[in-house]
Amino acid sequence: MLRLFSVLALLCLPLSAAAHEFWIDARQWQVAPGAPLQADLRVGQDFEGPSFAYLPHRTRRFDIVTGGTIAPVEGRAGDRPGLDTVAPAEGLAVVVHVTGDHLLTYTDWAIFESFLTHKAWTPVLAEHRARGLPETGFRERYSRHAKALVAVGDGRGSDGEVGLETEIVALANPYVDDLTEGLPVRVLYQGKPRPGAQVEVFAKGPDGTVSVQVYEADAEGGATIAVTPGVTYLVDSVVLRPLEPEGERDPVWESLWASLTFRVP
Repeated sequence: MLRLFSVLALLCLPLSAAAHEFWIDARQWQVAPGAPLQADLRVGQDFEGPSFAYLPHRTRRFDIVTGGTIAPVEGRAGDRPGLDTVAPAEGLAVVVHVTGDHLLTYTDWAIFESFLTHKAWTPVLAEHRARGLPETGFRERYSRHAKALVAVGDGRGSDGEVGLETEIVALANPYVDDLTEGLPVRVLYQGKPRPGAQVEVFAKGPDGTVSVQVYEADAEGGATIAVTPGVTYLVDSVVLRPLEPEGERDPVWESLWASLTFRVP
């Protein structure tokens, strides 16, 4: 019960205010078919953060996609790690997790401004004022749209669009392809490329050291990430869109957080 209380308390934190990422952190990035496939669901900053349990009522989608076959994750409420299942057939497994909607109330304009600056959405500051919205007491709705690439057996196969509201698609396979020139990715929103999107990349080395790089997507929503063998990567991009409130307590903005994690062997 104490562990569950801690999990619920974590989920109630105003995560987007501090620009926290959400990601799927596999305990092993390369597994054999039929072996345990486990991953922590994490929230934090700079690729560091606590894990929390699987809670079905706070989860919109949880699947493993292999070779075009979609298999729902049959988890139990309170599972820790959040993903604890059996690896599917040989190939590249794409783990997909979408959270439900959460609400955040801004009590400090500086926090909102910092979030927009960090995620390259500063034009929203002027739009917020032009809409006649207050600087405090307004609400944001947010959700997380995460993917992770895990090699099962030989790990052959490819990532692809899985139908998320926003998502990051790897255009090469980090486990089998030549990444000398980097790993190309594409950022999508409602199934279409996001030109000019900010792509933030967190790289964690074998010693736990984390570095950060920021890219700007091209006209096709693409960016090529410089990668190094033995390093685990978290790729992140955020969409912010306006909402028209019907009531005084309704949210006026919505943020959609896309993430992609993988390891280069």
